Amino acid sequence: VLQFGDKIAVLANSTWAAMKGKKALVAEWEVDSPLENTDDHNSAMLELLNKPSEAPVRKDGNVNAAFNIADQVVERVYEAPFLPHNCMEPMNFFANVTDEKVELVGPIQTPKWTRARVAELLERDENEISVEMTRMGGGFGRRLYGDFALEAVEISNLAKVPVQIIFSRADDMAAGTYRPASKYKIKAAIKNNEITAYQLVEVAVNGNMYSVLPHNFPAGALANYQVDNHRLESNITTGAWRAPYTNFLGFAEQSFFDELAEIMSIDPVQLRLNLLEQAKKGIAEKGNYEPDRMIETIKLAASKGNWGNSPEGVYQGFSAYYSHNTYVAQVANVIMENDKPKVEKIICAVDCGIVVNPLAAKNLVEGGVVDGIGHAMYGDFGFENGKPLFDNFDKYRLIRFDEAPIVEAHFVKNDFDPTGLGEPTLPPAGGALANAIYAATGKRLYKQPFIQHADLLG
Repeated sequence: VLQFGDKIAVLANSTWAAMKGKKALVAEWEVDSPLENTDDHNSAMLELLNKPSEAPVRKDGNVNAAFNIADQVVERVYEAPFLPHNCMEPMNFFANVTDEKVELVGPIQTPKWTRARVAELLERDENEISVEMTRMGGGFGRRLYGDFALEAVEISNLAKVPVQIIFSRADDMAAGTYRPASKYKIKAAIKNNEITAYQLVEVAVNGNMYSVLPHNFPAGALANYQVDNHRLESNITTGAWRAPYTNFLGFAEQSFFDELAEIMSIDPVQLRLNLLEQAKKGIAEKGNYEPDRMIETIKLAASKGNWGNSPEGVYQGFSAYYSHNTYVAQVANVIMENDKPKVEKIICAVDCGIVVNPLAAKNLVEGGVVDGIGHAMYGDFGFENGKPLFDNFDKYRLIRFDEAPIVEAHFVKNDFDPTGLGEPTLPPAGGALANAIYAATGKRLYKQPFIQHADLLG
């Protein structure tokens, strides 16, 4: 047994022996700060939502003035929990630290950065360090940080032997780097059946929106537009999770647009198209998206999804979102099965520029959509007295084969430079599904995971 920093490692000649040794080990830990709880996080975050920020991250016009003279002001709050990454392959890495060289082998998303950090840790020249990348059983942001690689290096350096570090599933889920819990308050003013102001307030644990996100749609489409954010500090390790921040923000904004469309008696697709036409007029500083490309993507999804003309018993929801340099629009088809809504199919239109590898592109679209649907429906996580509530799949719920929808992918054909597909099809999925569930049941969803609504989803 080795102790280093605030960690303990059990060394053995086989994985099984190491796991038995770990089970037998009794460790006593000091408590040097208050133990955190999800209930406390939620209370603090809701309190922050109602506080003005010191400086908006984007401010066009005067939202408060528009709210004061509006015919109607609509305000909604959307909430999402922490999430672990749950890669099918738990964290692992090989390290062999000798006086002559440092040999590293394993699944890592950031080999160059990891090499530099190892050099700093050991006070060695980078030329003495080699990093060999293996195939990866899932990354999704968890393998960006390389903490497990540095642990392998420290253990090998202390034990003076080559080591393969192995995390159990419980280790991985209970000592990971989590998606930050977050909440959004969105507020809109309606005057003469037009949206005249829009304000988004974000609270996230240990982080806030990337600098580009305040300029996402509908930025540039409204003369009065404001984005504020707050940060709740926590000892819980957080970081990038597939489609950082947009993975939940896409659901919140797209659900909100659908509700506005209903209040204004406008088709949800047409509402988005109207706003994009507004963005082309230059009434405010431009957003970070091209309105015409987003319009074309929306029209392709609506056409391929047979929007507004679904068969009897099929309820549809729509979403359209620009993120990670790619335009995505989706139509979700939901049916009622045993009086419960079930997602049957997602029609997804994508503008990612030139499609370099059609088969890989199709796979990425399908995977992102299923991932987005699964975590919106089932992904739940939290903490009690400083410890995660779940540490394995017996309690942490993932989407199952019979719950995954058919995903139909369509690509806008153009000659623009190719962009990414690993992330942008995930954010709109939850919004399309929530909007379809509303069409089927008449009930709006504001909190993920949706399965918490036992009366609705069982």
